[in-house]
Amino acid sequence: MRQPLVAITSDVRAFENYTWHAAPDQYLKAAYEAAGVIPLIVPSFGEGLDIDAILDGVDGVLVTGSKSNVHPALYGVEPTEAHEPYDPARDATSLPLIRRTIERGVPLLAICRGIQELNVALGGTLATEIQELDGRMDHRAPQSEQQAERFAIRHPVRIKPGSCLANVMQADTVQVNSVHRQAIDKPAAQLDIEAVAEDGTIEAVSVKNARGFAVGVQWHPEYWVKSDSPSRKIFAAFGDAARAHKATRERLQAAE
Repeated sequence: MRQPLVAITSDVRAFENYTWHAAPDQYLKAAYEAAGVIPLIVPSFGEGLDIDAILDGVDGVLVTGSKSNVHPALYGVEPTEAHEPYDPARDATSLPLIRRTIERGVPLLAICRGIQELNVALGGTLATEIQELDGRMDHRAPQSEQQAERFAIRHPVRIKPGSCLANVMQADTVQVNSVHRQAIDKPAAQLDIEAVAEDGTIEAVSVKNARGFAVGVQWHPEYWVKSDSPSRKIFAAFGDAARAHKATRERLQAAE
């Protein structure tokens, strides 16, 4: 069977006198090497995209992390400098893509900004500068020029027994990295909390009664898929879900 195709969200960046629609290499490699799927970057054209046409041709959606943040107006909060930077073209693309992906039962994996987009897309809210909140740890990356140090695995998360993530990990606690200053504040009603950090920060969610694999994590498993078993398990589970979706889709097409 041919490898499944998976849609990857894109950031809009301006450099070298061009506007780029791009995704970080780590996500693409993790999808290709650990999930066993072929990643296809979706341009952030917002309402100009035919989302159903995209989902007709893929067997999964990977929503990546990013330096930018979901615009607070999308979850009813007044914008401040603390909420910046923004990527409105990505917001206009990824939020409706997430909602339609869930509606159609296409496998979904949302990472970092992705879990925040997932929450906002379904009606939840976000908190910014969470390290300034009472009782919270500093979830930002350590100051370093070395990416391996910034993405170092450094704190545990507690996984909800019987959850999708518990089934994937076969563990009640795993160690993760932490490279964020925003997090879920009010979870969307459609989401189940799957894992929390020691300070109560929501670290993973799943979509209630989802027709397919639909999980979001706040940490960055894409960085350590070659050396960290929990990281690889997340991508492997996503890849398995994409292959199952592909098999079902082809079986239904053959029966028509």
